[in-house]
Amino acid sequence: MKFMKALLLYPEFPVTFWSFKYALKFISKKSSHPPLGLITVAAMLPEDWEIRLIDLNVDSLMDKDILWADLVFISAMSIQLESVKALIKRCKSKAKRIVAGGPLFTEEADHFPQVDHLVLNEAELTLPGFLNDLQQGKPKKRYSTKEFPDIRQSVLPAYQLLNRKKYAVMSLQLSRGCPFNCEFCEVTALFGNKMRLKSSDHIIEELNSIYASGWRGEVFFVDDNFIGNRKFLKSDLLPRLTIWMQERKYPFKFITEASINLSDDDLLLDNMVKSGFSSVFVGIETPDEDSLKECSKFQNNNRDLIESVHKIQNKGIVVMGGFIVGFDNDKPSIFQQQIDFIQHSGIISAMVGLLNAPPKTKLYNRLLKENRIISNFSGNNTDLAMNFIPKMSFEDLKHGYQNLISGIYSRKPYYHRVKGFLSRYQKSVHFKKRFGMSDIKALVKSILILGIFKKGRRYYWKLLLWTLFNRPKVFSMAVTYSIYGYHFRKVFKIK
Repeated sequence: MKFMKALLLYPEFPVTFWSFKYALKFISKKSSHPPLGLITVAAMLPEDWEIRLIDLNVDSLMDKDILWADLVFISAMSIQLESVKALIKRCKSKAKRIVAGGPLFTEEADHFPQVDHLVLNEAELTLPGFLNDLQQGKPKKRYSTKEFPDIRQSVLPAYQLLNRKKYAVMSLQLSRGCPFNCEFCEVTALFGNKMRLKSSDHIIEELNSIYASGWRGEVFFVDDNFIGNRKFLKSDLLPRLTIWMQERKYPFKFITEASINLSDDDLLLDNMVKSGFSSVFVGIETPDEDSLKECSKFQNNNRDLIESVHKIQNKGIVVMGGFIVGFDNDKPSIFQQQIDFIQHSGIISAMVGLLNAPPKTKLYNRLLKENRIISNFSGNNTDLAMNFIPKMSFEDLKHGYQNLISGIYSRKPYYHRVKGFLSRYQKSVHFKKRFGMSDIKALVKSILILGIFKKGRRYYWKLLLWTLFNRPKVFSMAVTYSIYGYHFRKVFKIK
């Protein structure tokens, strides 16, 4: 194939709940996660091509970078739309050919007429066709498929392209798909219901690559539901991971996403802890049974959700949670219900958002038939916007939502929740990292910003002093959650 110079661009994220922008400053990092999809695509390009990666969340894009390139590749999610539009305009002004893919373009391909080549769905199936046609000198406008690839054949991501010092977490992927089909979720629309997994050998190879790069710290399995195939995890992957981690004295802490039925499987929980998992994001959505049924969140129905959360926490795994208001069945009492649930559950990082309907989801199709879709999906469900007409008046929803956010992220309830969680949390014995230099720097910055200059200093000091004298083993977590609280208050504009 003709030699090419390929510029891979990852658009900028706006400041959001999960961006942790205001928290990252305390640890001198630029971005939470690297662009895993883009470095996987990079590894699929011809070996003789010259490749440059620029993640606009950690580096600046110069005109000379664009002028250097023969092809510009852009991958993005919905929330990166504004940055995508600016990038397309800038690259086209330099007469550059653009190749685009990822969830944003797959879901809304017709909205980007300026893109020269749309490589949609999963690149393992569509990128080879584009590259072959490019070699023949006749690349098409669009490449798409309704099939799902066998990701056991996926390439090893090009981790060497990353400036790892600028990221807080490294990422890898075990599986695609989810066995559930929640009405509002775009995962099954994009990746299907059948769980597709890489082999344990493949995952160990990726971990070896990350380890060899010098990375130590948190590693995020970006699976939408890590426990979609529990048998494989318990009999194959987790025992392999445990041995790998023990041999290297636990260099990583693993984070992932899972459904609440994780709490039903003691053996799975124990194996996850032994193999190095320290945190998991769980889609709780709502404590209201009728709303759970409405959105087909059947795995959450007919259970004590707080007890399920506590069971995971009691194993030594921190639970982060997703929550939604705006379901058709929601009543005015839902806002206080959500506050009470979050406070009692001890979920510190609780992403509460207004319901939105991403394109191609069951929810979007239902609301479209009901003539209730009114705008495009922004990808940010914490920005006081909804892309459909809710049953409850939007003003009541907005007011209730703001009260909910204040009820969990204002200083008093937030620090109270943190203290309650830390008072019973048992840190895994596998992680023996001491308070290191990066922790000391974060502590000093937190003292300067939160303990001296900011409103609510007394809550900060009460938590740190209580933790120091009562739970010294989780003191670093008290500092971390104080910093998280600062970020959340900034995002939600809580004075």
